[in-house]
Amino acid sequence: MSTESGTTLVVIPTYNERENLLPLAARILTTVPAIDILVVDDNSPDGTGDLADELASTDPRVSVLHRTAKNGLGPAYVAGFRWALERDYIRIVEMDADGSHRPEELPALLAAVAAGADLAIGARWIPGGRVVNWPWYRQLISRAGTFYARILLRSSLHDITSGYRAYRRSALESLHLSTLSAQGYAFQIELAWRIERQGRPIREVPITFVEREHGASKMTTRIVVEALTQVTRWGLFGSRMSRGGAFDAERHSDRA
Repeated sequence: MSTESGTTLVVIPTYNERENLLPLAARILTTVPAIDILVVDDNSPDGTGDLADELASTDPRVSVLHRTAKNGLGPAYVAGFRWALERDYIRIVEMDADGSHRPEELPALLAAVAAGADLAIGARWIPGGRVVNWPWYRQLISRAGTFYARILLRSSLHDITSGYRAYRRSALESLHLSTLSAQGYAFQIELAWRIERQGRPIREVPITFVEREHGASKMTTRIVVEALTQVTRWGLFGSRMSRGGAFDAERHSDRA
């Protein structure tokens, strides 16, 4: 699939992903040459940020946003989204740095957005989707989390926790980024739920999720507990949110 140069941005948060960054970037740029990449690095001790700078110095399609500390997946993506919205990108993609999201499936996500979806989610738990080399307990956590979120949030999405997704610019602009509350993986649930509540078109695209080969998973018990707590709160008090997806717009204005 081809796309107009300078219109699509892949946001990749990194923390100690030095071994994975260059192969991932090469696969992305080979699969969709007319695409840009933004690496959002949280001051990685292993030098991932420096390596990203080196890559950016040799390829104008790559940019780097340095943050001073590891403050969570959600804030890293919000920083990347703000960076994209300050420019002229019309499609913004989320992708993990560890290689679990296959760049070769990126064209299918972009095609779904081109066909009218405001959000295209790379889904593991739908026909055609699968996981490779993932331990059973990780699959259990993911499936249970998705089931719990679907029930509590009355969502029709089958993989609301997936972090491989593409947004239309207007969908992100509607979210009032300053009001997002989740820090860890619950961030993915919050964004998809807010877009779904707005009635915007969402499409789930089957993907193959591959367990990382290098580095350590960022999943912790604290992240799981945060997700359960947040989903429970949203499910019980979600009626206080506007259909636009923001808490009390008069009290929380988006300064993006």
